[in-house]
Amino acid sequence: MSAINSTATENPIMRAVRSHTEAENPSSFLALNSGNSVFTTPDTDGVVVYRRTGRHLVQFGGPFAAPESYDALLDRFVAYAREQELQLVGVQLQRSDADRYAAHGFTINQIGASWAVHLPEFTLRGSRFMQLRNKISRAFRNGLKVEEVEAGQWEQAIGEIDSAWLGSKGEHAHQLEFLVGQIGGDPQEHRRLFLGTIEGAPVGYISYSPVYGSRAGWMHDLSRRIPGGSPGLMEAINSTAIEVFRGEGVDWLHFGFTPFTGLSADVELPGYSPAFQWLMHFLWAEGEAVYPAQTQLAYKEKWAPDLLLPEYVAFDGDASLASFAHIFRACKAF
Repeated sequence: MSAINSTATENPIMRAVRSHTEAENPSSFLALNSGNSVFTTPDTDGVVVYRRTGRHLVQFGGPFAAPESYDALLDRFVAYAREQELQLVGVQLQRSDADRYAAHGFTINQIGASWAVHLPEFTLRGSRFMQLRNKISRAFRNGLKVEEVEAGQWEQAIGEIDSAWLGSKGEHAHQLEFLVGQIGGDPQEHRRLFLGTIEGAPVGYISYSPVYGSRAGWMHDLSRRIPGGSPGLMEAINSTAIEVFRGEGVDWLHFGFTPFTGLSADVELPGYSPAFQWLMHFLWAEGEAVYPAQTQLAYKEKWAPDLLLPEYVAFDGDASLASFAHIFRACKAF
């Protein structure tokens, strides 16, 4: 068994993410983020993607593996962690992953949900979208122009938007990683970038990552805007992208994972931790300083998503507050 760095010239992650879609993980493309590590074995078809933080291995999703290799690869990764006396925690597991992990003795809890819109039936007509239409119209009246661009040609502008956006979050804010997308690097050729400008000056962008599987499409991923600009900027950029995607016959626009949202006792698995379940509900209500889940969900609900997908965290052993905190360490949240 071996662990290799995913920055190698040709790594197995892209092939695994494209080929092994049984878990239907809409965020699977994030496995290609720089800074991730990958675990694989010579006699299994698939990969496990993770980051090490302190004495923890934080795994992204379940194994991206062929069905016949899934359980063996998981067992070997668990053994790999235990041999090094490292604690293993997995995040953004889909329901099919969660069931398999539970069978392997993990404690499984819902940690949040992801959301998606079915584009063939999507329309902004009707009274439910009146406020959203007004915001979009206002942004365009204020001079906004939106176009799909090549990221490499706008690298400086993207960096300036990122710096202004991060600066508005306070002096201790960090650029999040791991569970959010990136721009640049080899995977950029597979992403799409929509940029908004006013009088030629870049004011915001949204990056979309590919989604594979039976609900294939695009995921509304990394998004940034300059602070204090025109209302409706991001909504106008996204609505433009939606029309492009619809014109191309794309079926699904995914809005990605938001922790602490979509929580329901009905989707918990047997053996879940009631204490951890309470913590997730508490962080939904009171955890704005940890993650702005309510703000994120409010934006996603503007688009009237058709699909809610519960996502899970898996603890090798009992649910652990320390392991949960290391997920946020892996994300550079603190």
